[in-house]
Amino acid sequence: MNLLFSGKTLAALGLLLCASLAQADATLDKVQQRHKVSIGVILSGPPFGTIDPATGEHLGYNVELAKGIAKQLGVEVETVSVLAPNRVQFLQQGKVDLLIANMQYIDERAEILDYVPTPYEEVGGAALIRKGAGIAKWEDLKGKPVCVSQGSNFIKPLQEVYGAQIKAFRSQSESLLSLKGNGCVAAVHVSPTMHALLDDPDWSGFEIPLADDLIPSKSVIWVRKGEHDFQARLDAIIRDWHRSGWLIQVGERTGMAPSAALRQLHEQFKNAAPLAVTP
Repeated sequence: MNLLFSGKTLAALGLLLCASLAQADATLDKVQQRHKVSIGVILSGPPFGTIDPATGEHLGYNVELAKGIAKQLGVEVETVSVLAPNRVQFLQQGKVDLLIANMQYIDERAEILDYVPTPYEEVGGAALIRKGAGIAKWEDLKGKPVCVSQGSNFIKPLQEVYGAQIKAFRSQSESLLSLKGNGCVAAVHVSPTMHALLDDPDWSGFEIPLADDLIPSKSVIWVRKGEHDFQARLDAIIRDWHRSGWLIQVGERTGMAPSAALRQLHEQFKNAAPLAVTP
């Protein structure tokens, strides 16, 4: 009797799992039905994203990619500001349909989310350091406090490879504020944002002395587990962006200097057939 009951229970659980996956895979249909796609973006500063103080409009590289996705899907776009500590929860809880949120591919993330296989860029980390700090290479951070964002993929190599003492903050702005207040010797965040700060007079006393970026990794779009139809549709869009060179153009226009990896992807896909826009 117990065996029979256990078998029925397992069967019921299996049906629930299948129903859950089917519901998750219905996101593309839901986007088309409501004629709008909700996309989580990081608005931590140029070039990735900012908020216009006068209008509240979301601007920047991530936002342009979000608009491009919506255009290809033939729907309107809603960009939702997310932070490193909450972006995964926003996606898992259905608050957004996908993430374009400075999340490079790492195995740990792929265990809890699905991702679009074709990357849209490659980005590493850069260390912003006060001038005269005597930091000339990543190894010089050993035993020293380094500010990062919570959930950053830079935490593991900084700790395990270079022996840094991590101070993780809820947002990049909090991390940078700590750096300014001498709370750490370096702040490590995505390289384009750190380099953009060097053009700001408020950061004239800081530099990026380490020549190489930390763990350059593939930037990918993230979706919920089991959303294979949505995943495939988005992958076709990214491949077409590489074919046309649109990603290079957007990067140059928004101050997101195209990486060598991005230019290689354009060469790889430039002879592919164009993708038809969804009516």
